[in-house]
Amino acid sequence: MGTCEEKIQPSFGISLFTLISVILILVVGITVFKADIHALLLISLSFSCIVSFRLGYSFDNLMEGMERSLTEILPAMMIFILIGVIIGSWIMAGTVPAIIYYGLKILTPLWFLPVGLLLCSLTSIATGSSWGTVGTVGIALMGVGNGLGIPAHITAGMIVSGAYFGDKMSTISDTTNLAAAAAGTNLYEHVKSMSYTTTPAYIITLILYTLIGFKYSKGSVNKEEVDLIVNTLGTNFNMNPIIFLPMIVLFTLNIKRASAVPSMIIGAAAAVVIAIVFQKATINAALLSLNYGYSGNTGVEIVDKLLNRGGIQEMMWTFSLAFIAISLGGVLQQVGFLDRLIKGFIGNVNNPGILALIVISTTTLGIAAMGEVYLSIILNGNLYREEFKKKGLKPNMLSRLLEEGGTLMEIFIPWSTGGAFVAATLGVENFKIAPYALLSIINPILSIVFSFLGIYVLWESKPIKKIIRLKKKTV
Repeated sequence: MGTCEEKIQPSFGISLFTLISVILILVVGITVFKADIHALLLISLSFSCIVSFRLGYSFDNLMEGMERSLTEILPAMMIFILIGVIIGSWIMAGTVPAIIYYGLKILTPLWFLPVGLLLCSLTSIATGSSWGTVGTVGIALMGVGNGLGIPAHITAGMIVSGAYFGDKMSTISDTTNLAAAAAGTNLYEHVKSMSYTTTPAYIITLILYTLIGFKYSKGSVNKEEVDLIVNTLGTNFNMNPIIFLPMIVLFTLNIKRASAVPSMIIGAAAAVVIAIVFQKATINAALLSLNYGYSGNTGVEIVDKLLNRGGIQEMMWTFSLAFIAISLGGVLQQVGFLDRLIKGFIGNVNNPGILALIVISTTTLGIAAMGEVYLSIILNGNLYREEFKKKGLKPNMLSRLLEEGGTLMEIFIPWSTGGAFVAATLGVENFKIAPYALLSIINPILSIVFSFLGIYVLWESKPIKKIIRLKKKTV
C-alpha cells in the first residue's frame, strides 16, 4: 500500500473515544468474558488501525509507528529474555533454592514481610531491575512465605513493593534513567527529587507490613511442611555458600555500573559453572536450563512447583504479549491520539496539585493504552517537558511524577509487560496483588497530596512561582 497524502489530525473527542474503547475492550474482555489477553490486544490493535484508516493513515504509515516503538524498546526486550535465562540458571545452580532454604531456617512469620521488603529493595537497588528481583529473590520469598503460612497475595504485594522501590531509586535502573532523560533533567537530581516522596512512602509501607506481620505471628507455622521443604532442598542441592556467587557477581557488576546485558550474561555464566561444579549437573542440562528453565523431580510437589520454572521459553508468553502491546502503542503514538489527549488535559492548568494528578494519571493511562511503561514515560516526558518549563517547574519535578505514574503503576495493569510478568512469575493474579502492593498505592497518593499542599513542589525560582500565582488570581 502507498502512503496517503492527506492525513487528518485526530480531535480530542476522537482521541478520547479511541483510548476509552481500547481500554474497555481489554477490561471488559478480561473481567466479563475471561478472554485471552493476546486476542484482546489484537482486537484493540485492529480497532485502532480502523480508526486511523478513517483519518487518512495507510497500513504502511501505521507499520512505521509499530516498527519505531519496537525499535525503541528492543534493549528492554533483550533484558526481558535474559531474565528468563537468569531464573533458570540460578535455580539450577542452587542460588534460589539456597535463599528459600536459609530463609525458612532464619525468618519467622512476624518479621518475614518487613525483612522480605528490605531484601527485595536492596536486591533491586543493586541490580536496577524489578523484574530480575521478582524472578529470583521474589520466587524464593514466595516459597518462604508459603512455608511460614503467609497468604501468597500478601507476599507477592510485599515483593512488588520492594522490587519497584529499588527499580525506581536505583541509578542503574532503565526506567530511572529513561524518566530523567525524557524530562530533560540530571539523573542524580531526578533520584534526589524522588526521595522527597518515596522515603516517607517507604517508611509507611515498612510499618504497615510490620503490622500485617503481627497478625500472622500468632498463627502456627506448619513445622512439618517447613521441615519437608528444607530437607528436600538440602537433599537435592549442595548448600555450600559458594552457590551465592552468581548473585554476588551480578550485584558487583551492577554496582560498578556495568551494562545490564553483559552483566546478566556473566551472572548466568557463573551460575552454569556453579551448577556443573557444585550441583553435579551435566553440561547439557546446565545449558538446557537457559532455554527451558530448571526441570527437576524431587518427589515433593510444593518444591517442584517452586523450582520448575525459568528459561527463555517461559518468557515467550509475556514476550509475545509485549510485542503486540508495543505495536498497539506505536499506532496510538504515530497517529497522535495520545499527544492530542495530553495537550487537551493540561491546558491552562497551573496548580501543582492538579498538574501532579494529571501527569500521574496520563502516564498510567499511557501504560494501559500502550501496554508498556517505557513508551508511556518517553511520550509523557516529551509532551510535558516544555509545559513544565513555561509554568516555572523544574524538570526533575516532572521526572518524579513520570516514575510515580509509570514505574510504580504497571503492576495494576494485567496486560502491561510488567504486570503480566509479575503475575506469571509469582503465580498470583494482578487484582489479588494490587491491594497489598502498598508502595505503589501510597507513593503516588502522597505525591499528589504534597503537591496540593505545596510541599516539595520544585519551582525553578520563587519569582516565577509568584508570577504564576498572580496569573491565576487575574483569571
